Amino acid sequence: MSEESESRSAPAPDAREATPDRLLHTGGDGQPSAEDLVLASGRDLTPENIEWAERRLAEEGRSAIDKRLP
Repeated sequence: MSEESESRSAPAPDAREATPDRLLHTGGDGQPSAEDLVLASGRDLTPENIEWAERRLAEEGRSAIDKRLP
């Protein structure tokens, strides 16, 4: 049996072997709801927060939620 560690990581691929960005990013199929945006922002679902989220979505579109998610 080899004395080498079994937990060795594979060597890092060079830049030519990296996965293209277009394959790494995924998104939801539909437009996020105001409730989705409120929850992604860490806020409670109150009428005021839902109104805030509706305004953000109207102004920013899908990027409103993308800005708030890691």
